[in-house]
Amino acid sequence: MSDRPRRGWTTYVEQTPAEIMSDMPPDLAKAVTNFLVSLALEAGAAVDADRPPPGDPMDDLGVRYGLQVPGEPVLFEYTVYREIREIRIPVLVWLG
Repeated sequence: MSDRPRRGWTTYVEQTPAEIMSDMPPDLAKAVTNFLVSLALEAGAAVDADRPPPGDPMDDLGVRYGLQVPGEPVLFEYTVYREIREIRIPVLVWLG
């Protein structure tokens, strides 16, 4: 095992969800961005502890999950990439 510390978890928002976020009012876009950054930390901690990450499972592999940003009209799906310590947002729906 390496003595080098593992890096933290990151969030990657794919192109279409990023375009949707850029069309949001600035306060909503900021709230969604902050939520997604926090989610990377929370989901990563869960995965590191061999627990399921937050959200509703969207597959049987433990890779794809669905969530709503609390208090906001935004639903999204995310995928977990354990080997690179990243969550990706391939689907985001703004109901506004």
